[in-house]
Amino acid sequence: MNLLRPTLLSLTCLLASPWLVASDLPALGDASSAIVSPQQESQLGRAWLSLLRGQVRQLADPQLKEYVESSVYSLAETSQLQDRRLEFILLDSAQLNAFAAPGGIIGVNGGLFLHAQSEAEYASVMAHELAHLSQRHFARGVEAQQRMQLPVMAAMLAGVVAAAAGAGDVGMAAIMSTQAAAIQEQRRFSRQNEQEADRIGLLNLERAGFDPRAMPSMFERLMRQYRYDSKPPEFLLTHPVSENRIADTRNRAEQFPQRGKVDSLRYQLLRARVQLHYEETPGLAGKRFASMLDNNPQLDAARYGLALARLRAGQLGEARQQLEQLIKKAPNELTYQLAMIEVEMAAEQLSQAEQRIHRLRELYPQHYPLQQLQVELQLKQNQPQQAEKTLDSLLKSRPGDPDIWYQVAEVRGLSGNAIGLHQARAEFFALVGDFDQSLQQLDLAKRRAMGNFPLAASIDARQQQLRDDQRLVQSLMR
Repeated sequence: MNLLRPTLLSLTCLLASPWLVASDLPALGDASSAIVSPQQESQLGRAWLSLLRGQVRQLADPQLKEYVESSVYSLAETSQLQDRRLEFILLDSAQLNAFAAPGGIIGVNGGLFLHAQSEAEYASVMAHELAHLSQRHFARGVEAQQRMQLPVMAAMLAGVVAAAAGAGDVGMAAIMSTQAAAIQEQRRFSRQNEQEADRIGLLNLERAGFDPRAMPSMFERLMRQYRYDSKPPEFLLTHPVSENRIADTRNRAEQFPQRGKVDSLRYQLLRARVQLHYEETPGLAGKRFASMLDNNPQLDAARYGLALARLRAGQLGEARQQLEQLIKKAPNELTYQLAMIEVEMAAEQLSQAEQRIHRLRELYPQHYPLQQLQVELQLKQNQPQQAEKTLDSLLKSRPGDPDIWYQVAEVRGLSGNAIGLHQARAEFFALVGDFDQSLQQLDLAKRRAMGNFPLAASIDARQQQLRDDQRLVQSLMR
C-alpha cells in the first residue's frame, strides 16, 4: 500500500500549531490563510477523502449515516465553525476513533458508538473534532512548520496515514523513524491543539444543550479502561489522555451553571444497531439483548436490538412480536416503523410494507433511510424503473454519496439503461478516487451515445471535469 495515498485523517494532530486561547479564532487574512487558504483546505480534504473511500471498509447503514450527519450539523450550528460544508465517512471498525481532516472532513468509526455510552459522550467527541476544524489547526500547523524539510513531513505523514488506515504498529514505527527533534516539536503542538479543542468543544457542548461534564467523564473512563493496555485504540494515540487533561476539562465543565441533556432514546437505538453489527452472530446478540431485558424489561433499546437480532436470524415472528410492543408504546417512533418494514419485506408481505412506506413518506418525504427502504421494496417487487426514480430523488439531496451512485448503477443496469449505468459507475469511481476507471466508464457511455450529440457532448464535458479533478489530486499528492 502506498502510505501517502489513503488520507490525512490525523493531520490535525501532528501538523499542529502553537496553542491560542479559546477565543482567538483564525481571522480572514491571517498568516495561516495566506499559506493555506480555506479553499485549498477544502480541495485537499475532499481529494484525500475520495482516496480513503477507495481503500477502507465503510458502514453503509442509512440510519447510522443519517444520525451522524444530522447530529454533527446540529453541533456545527452552535460552533465557531464558519465554513459548514462538511463531508462524512463512517469506517467499519469496532476500534474507538473519530477524526477531523482539512476542508470539513469528519470521520467516525463504528466503535465510537460502542465506547460512547451516552449521546452526550458521543457529542463531546464530535464537538472536540469540530473545534479542530474551526481553529484551522491544519493551516496553522503548516504556518508553524513551513521551515520543516519536506522529507521529514512526508515521512511523518506516511506514519499518520498507515496508523489511520489500520496499520497501527507500522504507522507508529514510521513516525518514530523520522527526526526526533521534529517529532518532539509536533507532539508539543499536538498537546496544545488538543487542549484548545477540549476547551472550545466544552463551550460548544453547552451551547448545543448537552452536559459538558460528559467530556471529562468519557476521558476518565477511557483512561481507566486502557491504562495498562499495550495497544490502546487509535483515538487515544492521536488524542492522548492524561490526568492533567481530565482535571482541566472537568474543572472547566463544572463552571457551567446548568446540566444539559445526557442521553436520548434515538442514540441508544443506534447503539443497538452498531452492537448487533459487531456481534459475531445474531444469536449471540439476541442472547445479550434478552439478558438486558431480563434485568430491565423497560429497556426499549435492548428490545429493539433483540427484534433486529431475531430479524437477522430469520425468526420473523419473534421479531414482529418485539416490535409490536415497541410500536404500541411509541407509535410515532420512526426507527421502530422502519424495522417493521424490514420484517414485512423479509416475510414477503410486500403490500403491507408498501402501505407502511407510503404512509410514512407522507410524514417524512425526504427521509433518507425511508427512501432507501422504498428502493429495496421496489426492487423486490421487480420495479427497477420505479427504484431508479426514487434513487434519482435521493441524488438531489445526496449527490456526493458513493453508496447511492453504486445503487444507481445497479438499478440502471436492471432497467436496461446502459448509458446511465456507465455514467453512474463513473460517478462512483470518481467519489472513491479511481479516476482512471471513472474515465473509462465515460468512454463506454460515450460510445453508446454517438448518435446523440447533446448527450455525447455532456459526457465529454464531464470527462474534462474529471481530468481536472485528477490533476488536482495528483498535484496535492506530490
